Amino acid sequence: MSQFPGVQFLTSAAAPAQFPPDRGWEIAVAGRSNCGKSSAINALLGRHGLARTSRTPGRPQLYNYCELAPNKRMVDRPGYGHASVPGAIRATWGPMGDALRRRESFAAVLLVVDSRRGVGDLDLGLLEWAGRPPGRTHVLLSKADKLPSGQQITALREARAALEGVASVQLFSAHKGTGLDDGRAVLRRWMLESKEITPAD
Repeated sequence: MSQFPGVQFLTSAAAPAQFPPDRGWEIAVAGRSNCGKSSAINALLGRHGLARTSRTPGRPQLYNYCELAPNKRMVDRPGYGHASVPGAIRATWGPMGDALRRRESFAAVLLVVDSRRGVGDLDLGLLEWAGRPPGRTHVLLSKADKLPSGQQITALREARAALEGVASVQLFSAHKGTGLDDGRAVLRRWMLESKEITPAD
C-alpha cells in the first residue's frame, strides 16, 4: 500500500498563470536532465507512471503538479543543463522559476543528482536560487546501484562535503530501492511540519 494514498496528478503548467492556487504547501523536485528525477518521484510516491520517464534528456518541459494530500503539493520542474531543449521553452523556465520561488506556498526542495556525476555548479546554483533553509532542502544521489559499494561511499562523502550547511543528502536508487525509506521519511517529516514551514525572505 502506498505511503501517500492521496496522491493524484493535478495539472501541467506552461506559464505561471496556470499554477494551482497559491495556498497550502508545496515542494519542488528538481535536477539535471536525465538524472533519474521522474523515476525517483514514482518510486517515492509508489505510483508507477505518475511522473513520465524518458531516455531523451530534457523531455519533460512543463511544471507538473501532483497533490500529496489536501493543500500539499509536489511540483516536478523541467530538467536543467541540456542545451537541445528549444530556446523558446528554455526561456520560460526563468520567469516560471521566479514565479514559483515567490509563491507563499513554496516550502521545500528535493534535488535529484546522478551519483555518478556528483554535485556540480548547476546543482549548487539551483539550491542557491531556491533559497530554502538547509532543513527544507534534501538531495537524492540517484542511480546509486550503478556504482560499486566503494564508489557509493566516496560519492556520498564528496556530496556531503559539497553540501555542508546547504542540504542533507543520501544515496538513492529507484531501481533497487536503495534509500527509499529514508527519502519517504523526509517527505513525511516535511508534510507533518508543513504548518511550521515559512518561506525564506
